[in-house]
Amino acid sequence: MSTANSLSFIQPIAGVAPPEIKEVTVMTVWPGVAQFALGRWLGLLYEIKFPDIYIFRLGNLFALLFIPVSLLLFFMRIAPGIGTRYTLTNRRIIVHRGLMKVEEKSVDLDRFDSVSIEVQPGQAWYDAGDLVFRLGNIETFRLEGVSRPDAFRATCVKSQQSHSSVKRIRERQK
Repeated sequence: MSTANSLSFIQPIAGVAPPEIKEVTVMTVWPGVAQFALGRWLGLLYEIKFPDIYIFRLGNLFALLFIPVSLLLFFMRIAPGIGTRYTLTNRRIIVHRGLMKVEEKSVDLDRFDSVSIEVQPGQAWYDAGDLVFRLGNIETFRLEGVSRPDAFRATCVKSQQSHSSVKRIRERQK
């Protein structure tokens, strides 16, 4: 039997494995500049639309003036020692820090039943927001400054629903 056939027998769908056997990465995102307090403050400045004449706005002038600061923040978010990324697996959501992907904190997919997006002041300009994971009314986990949070939220919700559905079916079989 060839290697490809034996792998397809063990893992019928590429990249999919039962959580009991192996933890598989579903999606990884890097938080944006909006995760930093300074980035959110700059976002508030950039949002100023006075005077509202085409591109001639005070906010756009601030964006040009603060290009060096914005570049510093951009490279800080991916810097080797402090860069953070959020990884969704088939078991949990993990916050990794640094090049070596040191696990800072995580939450199991069983520890939340809803995910909402909170856009803090200054994050709207970056199309970013905080993902808030709740179990009932209790906040169990928060991911700050997620760029384009709608896509990551949808993937988290689908993974959590799949995880809980499979878990319920397995419990019924016992």
